[in-house]
Amino acid sequence: MNSPNKLKSAINLVAPFLGLILVLALFSAMPDVSSRFLRLANLKAVATQSVIVAMGALGMTLVIITGGIDLSAASNIALSGVITAYAINRGLPPLLAVLLGILTGTLVGFLNGLLITRLRLVPFIVTMGMMGIARGMAKWIARNQKIDAPLTWVNELMSKSPRPSWLLLAPGVWLMIVLAVVMAVVLRRTVFGRHAFAIGSNESAARLCGIRVDGAKVAIYAVCGLFLGLSGVMEFSRLTVGDPTVAVGLELDIIAAVVIGGGSLNGGEGSILGSMIGVFIMSFLRNGCTMMGWPNYIQEIIIGIIIIAAVSLDRVRHRSAA
Repeated sequence: MNSPNKLKSAINLVAPFLGLILVLALFSAMPDVSSRFLRLANLKAVATQSVIVAMGALGMTLVIITGGIDLSAASNIALSGVITAYAINRGLPPLLAVLLGILTGTLVGFLNGLLITRLRLVPFIVTMGMMGIARGMAKWIARNQKIDAPLTWVNELMSKSPRPSWLLLAPGVWLMIVLAVVMAVVLRRTVFGRHAFAIGSNESAARLCGIRVDGAKVAIYAVCGLFLGLSGVMEFSRLTVGDPTVAVGLELDIIAAVVIGGGSLNGGEGSILGSMIGVFIMSFLRNGCTMMGWPNYIQEIIIGIIIIAAVSLDRVRHRSAA
């Protein structure tokens, strides 16, 4: 790797870290919240609150690296959560219900990939259509109301007071960490990961190199759906009900986390570590704003500005490289 590429990689790696440090320093310096912001209890709460977006970001990172996007992410989460709640409510074993929820998310992702590759449509259009289909399916299955389900071990996955207590963090947080490590290895050390980068960097060249681009894209969208299905299970665990109206707009948080973490909407760039840092930047921002008592619209404005800044910096980087 030549010097310019090394410098570019170093900047992409360091920039999200600096952003996270800046957010932590900013709220830690505010007198109203400084005594509470970095307390262990608050850090544990932020980690738990980050799980749902983080699971989605693990899959979305792959999609964005290939130059794609998945606008159906939030609807997929809602549908997977509803399916999980519905299955438990019908008396199915909790493990089978969880598997059905994850399978539902995977199926939605698979259909996204299949439609994108077979119909030769841009991912934006296909996934926007799937956003409405998945949300409508969730409302239809739930009859447009919340599905109450009996309490099971699934509800412990997102518990702020995990059992056994030696876990310290919710099981969902540990699962998030393990899956992030696995996906980082997959992305950087396997043929599957290298193909994702090749497709995002130059799809035509990837085809000429013998990469089965269509098959790889279908697999990548299916993997993204799998993580969104798992995120839906975590959403159900957090709420203890299957809510078809939940997670509206969450796809923007997931995409933003990947972009803030160094992922490029042009494709060919991104990392699991960067995406996870992006998730925590947004989580600490929301947490700090809430502790300060700032209204929700202030949070949305701040996050919107950060997203625009991240995308603008990405554009500048690409123009400089060109």
